[in-house]
Amino acid sequence: ARSRTVGELLAPTSPFDKKCGRENWTVAFAPDGSYFAWSQGHRIVKLVPWSQCLNNFLLHSTKNVANSISPRLPRQNSDSGQKNKPCEHIIDCGDIVWSLAFGSSVPEKQSRCVNIEWHRFKFGQDQLLLATGLNNGRIKIWDVYTGKLLLNLMDHTEVVRDLTFAPDGSLILVSASRDKTLRVWDLKDDGNMMKVLRGHQNWVYGCAFSPDSSILCSVGASKAVFLWDMDKYSMIRKLEGHHNDVVACEFSPDGALLATASYDTRVYVWDPHLGVILLEFGHLFPPPTPIFAGGANDRWVRSVSFSHDGLHIASLADDKMVRFWRIDEEYPVQVAPLNNGLCCTFSTDGSVLAAGQDGSVYFWATPRQVSSLQHLCRMAIRRVMPTSQVKNLPIPSKVVEFLCYQI
Repeated sequence: ARSRTVGELLAPTSPFDKKCGRENWTVAFAPDGSYFAWSQGHRIVKLVPWSQCLNNFLLHSTKNVANSISPRLPRQNSDSGQKNKPCEHIIDCGDIVWSLAFGSSVPEKQSRCVNIEWHRFKFGQDQLLLATGLNNGRIKIWDVYTGKLLLNLMDHTEVVRDLTFAPDGSLILVSASRDKTLRVWDLKDDGNMMKVLRGHQNWVYGCAFSPDSSILCSVGASKAVFLWDMDKYSMIRKLEGHHNDVVACEFSPDGALLATASYDTRVYVWDPHLGVILLEFGHLFPPPTPIFAGGANDRWVRSVSFSHDGLHIASLADDKMVRFWRIDEEYPVQVAPLNNGLCCTFSTDGSVLAAGQDGSVYFWATPRQVSSLQHLCRMAIRRVMPTSQVKNLPIPSKVVEFLCYQI
């Protein structure tokens, strides 16, 4: 089945616009669904209120030029009413933008730093931050509601390829870089760098937190998939199975599954607690043997995203296709065409998939399905139980297999 197009945001182009530097490496939705951000290329990040975006799609029957949404910028002083009236921002980051991540604060989650009274920033519950990872190794932190620059983090020596905030509201930020390291930052401690995670022998392409913020997955060149304990900042295990660079990863909403995308033309779905592959989604048939998996086979998988229903996965490959998979089916349930796609992510409510390409973004309606009561119960149990505990439950073996996503 073909996916239905919802809309598109087209970056403005000039007759002399260079193609190089216009790549849209990253798109992101705010955790509360209020904002959408994407890299337009040439240093520019566009921040737009998501509900306003959807309304414009309906008004203009899907087409939209990025600069025609709202020509007026909001006033620069944030106040209590600002959050209720989201405004559009155009942010010049000063260098090519490779990664974006939204972060929101929960006041109860205190900084791990002792000297709280010395902090410049008091991030409240109504705070929404945008982190941008740049070509020069810097990470800039912006206030989403005002568009103001808050912090400039400067420890990486190479491109910051990916960013992820801990989902628990602690404002812990992890950055993945081509300098072969992951760095852990505490934004509640004014952006203090807490830890450097070393283990990758080559470029780190991506990182993702588990929903409970206890585990971090990082992926990179030379088939690397690492899992880290974020309480002890130590490596838990390395996942073996891919045959080429691994470029993207994401946990399922209940934390029981981990999806990884690789240039070997495959998306693997793992049990991160056991380190075993449960599912394989292939983008080339027959699949290439390991010795040919690194060739220029035009099926490299660029991005993968887990839907919030826990049933669907989206993948984006170099064969000009976006695919929607179900975790219990071998073949895609929907497809959509996209040239030069680089990144994709589901909206906060899971109803729309956004995919980035050369400065523009395209949106598709996702497969909609009412989850079975069985699946909802499985997700509820798996949110609080790792695989080892599930296997020890005094229940029939078939139920255990279902809870472990093995059937």
